[in-house]
Amino acid sequence: MNPYRILVTDDEEDLCEILKFNLETEGYIVDTAHSAEEALALNLELYDLILLDVMMGEISGFTMASIIRKSDNLKHIPIIFITARDSENDMLTGFNIGGDDYISKPFSIREVQARIKALLRRTTPTTDKQPKDEIQYETLRLDLRSKKCYIGNEEKALTKREFEILRLLLEHRNQVFSREEILTQVWNDESYVLDRTIDVNITRLRKKITPYDSCIVTRLGYGYCFEA
Repeated sequence: MNPYRILVTDDEEDLCEILKFNLETEGYIVDTAHSAEEALALNLELYDLILLDVMMGEISGFTMASIIRKSDNLKHIPIIFITARDSENDMLTGFNIGGDDYISKPFSIREVQARIKALLRRTTPTTDKQPKDEIQYETLRLDLRSKKCYIGNEEKALTKREFEILRLLLEHRNQVFSREEILTQVWNDESYVLDRTIDVNITRLRKKITPYDSCIVTRLGYGYCFEA
């Protein structure tokens, strides 16, 4: 089963980092956002669960949850509210909006981990999750059906060769591919393709996927890899 991806949204940056560190030690993939506005700019369809603070800036956690629950593509995502507001009315508001759980601050990390595990167990089908038709590293995403590349919500225009090179490297992160191997897998049996063609395509690709350009690493004498 693929690891679960969790989004932590809280305007307390230190708390986000503490939650991120501790949840990652449990094997989750964790992203953070420090406002509802920042969170809503992400591709929320990628997340299996959202930890959401109630009291934030212009858009509150309750408002963000309402937006999510009104979206056909997002309404299935479990939401756990984390907040200092622990009155009965606040809790009822959270559940009525569509929250799945409610944790009052201050809380222990072990409590959060246990609540997340229990909620995912309740909301995840018993069969293994079906593989998604995409490859993702942080905010860099390849949609394998539409053959499009995104960083966050911004589409990056890649040629067919650039897309296939990036797909190959992302699918096999930290594995070095020689120029010959890339030619074989991306250009197949086409004749008259020079090794220099790989270098030119890699150079163009790097320019298009900033800030992930530095992830495509040249191993002198060996080839290229996507270092994660």
